[in-house]
Amino acid sequence: MSHLYDIKAFSSVPPATAVQTTLSPITGLPIVSRPILSDSEVSTLVLNAHAAFSSWRLVPLADRKAIVTRALNSLVDVAGELGDEITLQMGRPIRYGKGEIAGFEERARWLVSKADSALADENVDEGRPEGLKRVIRRAPVGVTLLVGAWNFPYLIQVNALIPALLAGNTVLLKPSPQTPLCSERILAHLLAAGLPKDVCQVLHLTPSQMDLVVAHPLVPFVSFTGSVANGRRVEVTAATAQGVGFKGVGLELGGKDAAYVRADSDPAYAAENVVDGAFFNSGQSCCAVERVYVHESIYDAFVAEAVKVVKDYKLGDPRLQETTLGPVVSQRSASAIRAHIADALKKGAKALIPESHFPEAKEGTPYVAPQVLVDVDHSMLVMSEETFGPVMGIMKVKDDEEALKLMNDSPYGLTASVWTKDAAAFEQLVDRIDTGTVFMNRCDYLDPALPWTGVKDSGRGISLSRYGFDAVTRAKSIHVRAI
Repeated sequence: MSHLYDIKAFSSVPPATAVQTTLSPITGLPIVSRPILSDSEVSTLVLNAHAAFSSWRLVPLADRKAIVTRALNSLVDVAGELGDEITLQMGRPIRYGKGEIAGFEERARWLVSKADSALADENVDEGRPEGLKRVIRRAPVGVTLLVGAWNFPYLIQVNALIPALLAGNTVLLKPSPQTPLCSERILAHLLAAGLPKDVCQVLHLTPSQMDLVVAHPLVPFVSFTGSVANGRRVEVTAATAQGVGFKGVGLELGGKDAAYVRADSDPAYAAENVVDGAFFNSGQSCCAVERVYVHESIYDAFVAEAVKVVKDYKLGDPRLQETTLGPVVSQRSASAIRAHIADALKKGAKALIPESHFPEAKEGTPYVAPQVLVDVDHSMLVMSEETFGPVMGIMKVKDDEEALKLMNDSPYGLTASVWTKDAAAFEQLVDRIDTGTVFMNRCDYLDPALPWTGVKDSGRGISLSRYGFDAVTRAKSIHVRAI
């Protein structure tokens, strides 16, 4: 493993107070450094965004769409290069790099195609008295702060960025320190496509500086993707900010997503797809499958198929095309994942994947062997807290009611999936599952036509779909009497 992750080199990296340094999980070595701005410089950038808003909001929607589309086209042209950068920064296997850019393109093009209808004036004719005109207009809110995450740096940003710009807002992009290049690349393509200066800016911020921007009186809306703890921090900071007005906050937080495999499901098909939903991106997805409930009649068959699929993964250097599972994002993350597995084993769970099957997985590195756990229950961390790693716990259930109770027994509510051939049975379950999205026979996917939203500790607010435009606009009533 020394050829990949140099523990000694990692531990010798000096701390820096004025520089943000990104360490690659592949090697543990520094790859990108960015200066940390002073608080006064951050405030100046906010003021510049506010000044740019006054003119950008007046640019016709057709022109805003044209700029975004040109930027999107040029960004897609260098998808391979961008994918390679993702691998270097956060460790996803290079074979999947272009896939994220393809997803970025899919969502962006859909949002551009729906902007006219989502932002169009709505004439209210019903019951209108003679001589009156009533219109509902979607007005931009102003400066928007979009805080992204490292696990899908392009996909996460596109959800709010495109609607915000198309609606006439200015944008402050705050990327994760783990993936700073991604926001910078997006901005570079937007500027090259003709976006006016200061309409979109990238800010590398310390936590205290992010508090400063969230609380800034000229920032009326914040979109945050990250942990529950940091989401609460954003919410409290926004709610207690001094100044005129109240802030809108969109929060896309944690998940502990459940899959239920019914008795009528094909065990092999379900296992192949559920495992992919659990382990893609090394399990580092807010909507990754982390809990699996399988009907007792097909439990053994499903588990056997799942183990077979997991053993086919190739853990190793993500820069190699044959690698299908890369490191998790950091040694700290790896330690937390291993702690969840150890807690489960201590409480009686059984591990079905020998770690020796994945020789690159070693303590002290971010390379974690994928694991399937059985004989689990909800007293274990792996079935109750977000693991965010390549681990899947499987429980046997006797019927729909038991599965439903267990699926809802979580502080999170982002997505859930039901694997069945019985559409009527699925419909009976949908309204009783407490999540923002319910899938049938698929998982771990965001459709741009559908609202992306969560309940409970998974957050609140909406991105994507036509309703995603509502988050970055406000309804403005226009009432006219002709004389």
